Amino acid sequence: MLLLTILICSFSVLLLYSLVQNNMTQQITSVDVTLDYTDYRNQAIAAMMGLGFSIVVAVWDYRKFSKLWFIYLPLMIGLTCLTFTSLGESGLEGADDRAWIMLGSFSLQPAEFLKLAFILSFSYHCHKTQEIFNNPLNIIALCVHGAIPIGLVMLQGDDGTALVFAAIFLAIFFTAGISWKYILGAGILSPIAIWFMWTHYLQDVHKNRILAIINPSKYATKDMLYQTNLAKIALGSGQVRGKGLFGGDYSYVPVCHNDFIFSYVGQTLGFIGCLGLIILIGFICLRILGNSLRSSDPLGKFICVGVFAYIFSQSVLNIGMVMGLTPVIGITLPFVSAGGSSMLSATASMGLVMSVYYHSARFDTIFAKKK
Repeated sequence: MLLLTILICSFSVLLLYSLVQNNMTQQITSVDVTLDYTDYRNQAIAAMMGLGFSIVVAVWDYRKFSKLWFIYLPLMIGLTCLTFTSLGESGLEGADDRAWIMLGSFSLQPAEFLKLAFILSFSYHCHKTQEIFNNPLNIIALCVHGAIPIGLVMLQGDDGTALVFAAIFLAIFFTAGISWKYILGAGILSPIAIWFMWTHYLQDVHKNRILAIINPSKYATKDMLYQTNLAKIALGSGQVRGKGLFGGDYSYVPVCHNDFIFSYVGQTLGFIGCLGLIILIGFICLRILGNSLRSSDPLGKFICVGVFAYIFSQSVLNIGMVMGLTPVIGITLPFVSAGGSSMLSATASMGLVMSVYYHSARFDTIFAKKK
């Protein structure tokens, strides 16, 4: 797991260095974001910090750490609430979200770290209430637990991250053994919830982005697919082997260093590079699930499933966004997209998985010796 994480983080730094180098030499025209060498250096620093922290987390018993939910969960929620103050800013100029806090020249996206706090606290909540898990009052309490971070992120206007939180919530919820009666009830009520969201929450621009995916020809002239169309052109321009990481004739894609970095992978490394990256992410996800199966207790299983849901759902949403299969919702590709907060969160989550593996292995060894 550690080697896989180092590999994909190194790939991210190399890719961002290539993008910065090509930007500095004007190989990519009309770049709307000024990039320089500090960008890939910051990415490398964030990756090294995250990897170092993941090792520390791996050594620390996840059972003891999860019990401290009353410290880290309120802290992360409080940090997220700061985005609603004068410190809050949008990640990109002209965007309608307020998901960042500015501390001088330093920017931070608290929701990235709230993901880890939610995975730990919700896993612990499910673990501690297993004997009464399907009690109606406990189900309500668990739903409130999940609704708080999801609601906060939605209030920020960061719907993409809210979907990732929802995926984490559902994955742990199902793994913990929710009764089919609640699943059936949720299925019956889901059309009402979708109607309410469509009519009372989503703005016209968000509705049009969804409708543009369903019927692209109708919305082709409304710029709803502007970024996606450019990304698809860039993605296909690399053909099988790509144009190379340096000195090619690259196509312009807005924020290709961040949300649309997968399109740059397609340009530079072609279909082979894209397939290789998807296989690498898929292998990491399978490894996480493998660790969940060998966990010595349900808590470790829930944590691994939560991390899997985080990495898998965010990767699917991001790649789907670039390929025109999902709406443009402003979400990064884990481990790969530029951004210190995103890199730190993804690498630290691997520390949680490695902690489950390491301490489950120790438990098995101790138990075998006692026998």
